[in-house]
Amino acid sequence: MFDVLQRSVAWLNVSPTTQTKLLTSVLVVVLLLLVRLLVKRLLQRGLSDVGQQYRWNRVINSITGLLIVIVLGGTWLSGFGSLATFAGILGAGLAVAMHDTVANLTGFLFILFRRPFEVGDRIEIGTTAGDVIDLRLFQFSVLEIRNWIDADQSTGRIVHIPNGLVLRERLANFNRGFEYIWHEIPVLVTFESNWKKAKAILETVVQAETFQVVEDAQRQMRRAASKYLIYAGKLTPIVYTTVRDSGILLTIRYLTKVKTRRGTEQQIWEDILDQFEAHDDLDFAYPTIRYYQEPPMPGASALRSGSRSGG
Repeated sequence: MFDVLQRSVAWLNVSPTTQTKLLTSVLVVVLLLLVRLLVKRLLQRGLSDVGQQYRWNRVINSITGLLIVIVLGGTWLSGFGSLATFAGILGAGLAVAMHDTVANLTGFLFILFRRPFEVGDRIEIGTTAGDVIDLRLFQFSVLEIRNWIDADQSTGRIVHIPNGLVLRERLANFNRGFEYIWHEIPVLVTFESNWKKAKAILETVVQAETFQVVEDAQRQMRRAASKYLIYAGKLTPIVYTTVRDSGILLTIRYLTKVKTRRGTEQQIWEDILDQFEAHDDLDFAYPTIRYYQEPPMPGASALRSGSRSGG
């Protein structure tokens, strides 16, 4: 077959060496394209998922193009004879053609050895937050939270994230080192309410709900301080006082576990409602509009009466 092709290009009037290179290039390109077509056919039979077929087709196209460039370069250019040079060009070509794949593999190694998170941790990376449920060679999966759901609860969706994203995006781990987060509950009471009594009730409620949490958080904070530069400060709950347009704002700040934030908030609110219901001098505030009517000026009625009699 090679002799037939060589006779067919003899009319080009080029040197035998150039003819050999030309025919070799054609044969290599045709052979690689046939192999690519065969592999794609096999993948179509073995993969029913259209998305997977698409991703594998991209990989096959990239590898085929890279091999064609390498073989043609080795055939037509000088300096490709040594194995070291060939390996260097092959590595550079693979890095360019399979950038995402290399980044995902590098990200997997980073996750494996640096351990920014593990399966079971709650993380936030980029615009996605959730609980890590699976870790694989090219991607990891999280059970999504937030989005259209309030209070960090699950949406029910599983989000697959490329491993390479850990090298490019900001990553937050809710569990690593310290398993608690600060949470705040704003309680707005009217100006006419006994705000000091309201503040005392809120302090009693939140301390009763977070007593055991504070003790465990203090132990964890001491362990975390040996590894991270963390200043613990005050871990006990506190109620801050602020004045707003519609009333006096009492903000409860307390520690809670990552996955129990909504449950603790609900329990605290139910205790607050029960306590406020028993006191007539405590009322919740909300935006209102009040109208005031000025009293008539002294002597205004006499002036109007005099004017009538004079008329």
